[in-house]
Amino acid sequence: MTKKQKLHLKAKRPSPQSSEAMCRVAKNLCRIDYNPFEELKGAEDSIKKLTGHNNVKVVNSGNAAILSVMSTINGAILIPDQGGWSGFEEIARVLKVPTNKIDTNQGVLEPEILTEFLTDHQVEAVFLTSLAGYTAEQPLKEIYQICDQNDVLLVEDASGALGDPTKKLAWAKQAHVILASTGSPKMVNAGGGGFLSTDQEEIVGDSKKITKTLRASPLTCAAIRVEVQNASESFTKTVKACEYLKKEFDSAFHREKRGVNVCLSTEDPKKFAFQLREHIKIEGGNMI
Repeated sequence: MTKKQKLHLKAKRPSPQSSEAMCRVAKNLCRIDYNPFEELKGAEDSIKKLTGHNNVKVVNSGNAAILSVMSTINGAILIPDQGGWSGFEEIARVLKVPTNKIDTNQGVLEPEILTEFLTDHQVEAVFLTSLAGYTAEQPLKEIYQICDQNDVLLVEDASGALGDPTKKLAWAKQAHVILASTGSPKMVNAGGGGFLSTDQEEIVGDSKKITKTLRASPLTCAAIRVEVQNASESFTKTVKACEYLKKEFDSAFHREKRGVNVCLSTEDPKKFAFQLREHIKIEGGNMI
């Protein structure tokens, strides 16, 4: 790309259909006969189909979903040493939940390392993202089997993987609990909100006070109902674009794995990021 060439892109936004749905709900809120819980139920039902779990609670953010689930944990948790969501460690600190870190391959949790760790350590739950650093698919099937055999709860943050058509990620058979943010620019791109889904009713019951307090607004629920329908296409197109870019950069991490962003190795990250921003202009957001 020459100095004169610049790439102009737009930040990912909720669809026009989501905006229309939110406007409809906003107008209805002033009606005495309007029941806003219909939007909540509609959002939860749509997520049940998306994740395959029987129980769903929609809350006002992804961190609220993490807080809700983590509040039910009575023992120690395990998180990856890198490539996970910072909220795991921060919320555990607030709740005073003992936290262990496990070595990974640039964020990817190797099953044999997990097996060895669980042999020597007692933990109640593993928290990790479907995609390490959003750039590399975790071997979730193997991780889930190991956790299940050791009576350890697997909690998958699937914010970047919702709608995976292969169902290798963000699907009930590979996670005891799935949680996610539905804010921008996630796969369910409602502009805000989050959720937790599970087949374990005790988690829903034990977190009831928090999920009720942090419940999403009817407007957000209306947008989620719409954006769930776009998740698979959004995920597939994003993975395809990242696959192309990874092939173009020899320094890309995990070139052979599916992901929804591209991580590059460089000796001077700040300088390289500045150079990229000079050539790639993002309207309404930042992606570098």
